Amino acid sequence: MKRIILAFFVLLSVSSTLHAQVLRPVRWSYAAKRLSKTEAVVFIKATIDEDWHLYSQTVPDRGPTRTSFAFSPSKNYALIGTTLEPKPLTRFEKVFGIEVAYFENSVIFQQKIKLNVNGPVTVNGSLEYMTCNDEKCLPPETVSFSIMIK
Repeated sequence: MKRIILAFFVLLSVSSTLHAQVLRPVRWSYAAKRLSKTEAVVFIKATIDEDWHLYSQTVPDRGPTRTSFAFSPSKNYALIGTTLEPKPLTRFEKVFGIEVAYFENSVIFQQKIKLNVNGPVTVNGSLEYMTCNDEKCLPPETVSFSIMIK
């Protein structure tokens, strides 16, 4: 009888652990390249799990949460223009009732930076994104980043 009770509690704890796992179909990575003494570009890459997609920065307001970037102000650098992205895929999504722009597999966003100091500079900020598959969407998530430009 004690073995049956013990086995029950082991199964219950394993089951609880499996349900507690957080689904994260997008992984972010960062890099930077100095273009000159006064200019650099930062790269923000999303690697997206199979069957999932990440929305573009250009999704209309009444659609899903678009990917967006917020860079922390600094006297060491200034943004040059807006964050660039490659041409997204598009499709009509019934759940939102609109045509949406999105990425599958991976996407690299780029932001040019004007450097105001010599030496290494750290670009800090955050990004917000939403991801969906054909069955469900996950709530929007915000991720902080710190990218060193050497």
